[in-house]
Amino acid sequence: MDLYGREWSKREIEARVGRIEQIGGVRRLQWAEGAEDGVIHYQVRTGAGLSYYVAPSRGLDISLAEFGGVPLSWQSPNGDVHPAYYDANEAEWLRTAAGGLLMTCGLDYVGAPEVDQGRAYGLHGRAHHLPARHVSSSGNWVGDNYEVRISGDIEQTAIFGENLRLSRSIFSRLGENRLEIDDVVENVGFSPSPHMILYHFNFGFPLLSEATEITFPSRKVIPRDEGTPISGFNSWEAPQAGYQERVYYHVDLEAEQVSARLFNPRFPASSGDTVALSVTLSWSTKQLPKLIEWKMPGAGTHVLGIEPANCYVEGRIKEREVGALVTLQPGESRTYQLSLEVKAE
Repeated sequence: MDLYGREWSKREIEARVGRIEQIGGVRRLQWAEGAEDGVIHYQVRTGAGLSYYVAPSRGLDISLAEFGGVPLSWQSPNGDVHPAYYDANEAEWLRTAAGGLLMTCGLDYVGAPEVDQGRAYGLHGRAHHLPARHVSSSGNWVGDNYEVRISGDIEQTAIFGENLRLSRSIFSRLGENRLEIDDVVENVGFSPSPHMILYHFNFGFPLLSEATEITFPSRKVIPRDEGTPISGFNSWEAPQAGYQERVYYHVDLEAEQVSARLFNPRFPASSGDTVALSVTLSWSTKQLPKLIEWKMPGAGTHVLGIEPANCYVEGRIKEREVGALVTLQPGESRTYQLSLEVKAE
């Protein structure tokens, strides 16, 4: 294990701690107040600075993420609301979306509310509010490395409707400021099913400041809405009251394996000093060919969304019209793999 500036063997670490959780690992927690009452989280600490909370109550999405006790993610004003409060109608998703490092949008719909083929779809689908089943967490030595994994299944089903299963695994290794997400979405029903998925990564203060540099793996940027300026898509600014959100489509991605990177040359450390910090999100464009940016440096809603996806955010009708709607045949599955790495430079 590479930790605290040197390599350690398993027995060297075990000789120095009462139990491994002194350094890092995983533990199960439960919230107990207000609309968060009953929500379960698994806290993962890598021992090298990165920590994050995985929410089986909310599709094994990731809530607060920190480096050295300082937040990387944006948390919504809703908090980690229990999914029992979720209302699938229209844009009510906005009342219970938790923010956090990752909100999964899908599994069969992404975009603004619409009615498609006689059925109403609410904002961004149901995945972010579906509790996981068969959840397990483990922390194990593999040779001289200690590995943490959280996994489970998220099922989106309806009588006479879709029957989709997302099997998710989230992995970290102690001593490394990195997490890996391995997802498989399968149509376990017996009819073809549209499949839309978007990984809504949310970054916030103090990772985002006027000094933050943002790098995207695209050769071309297109605003979703007419009249939205291109300038400023890769920079950040101080909070502005009344700011109107900007959504950009990043097209002509550079390679099969790509990364988006945030770099803050003066990220505040808990000691009161600053460090140069980069956060890099990586994925395969074969699996997730679309990239959406949600820029929202508003006062009170101060967040940058970096969103790899298999679709854009204009709904199922538009995806079908342009011939881009993904449909899973009975028994067919798709695999998605993403990683996030934090480095103090």
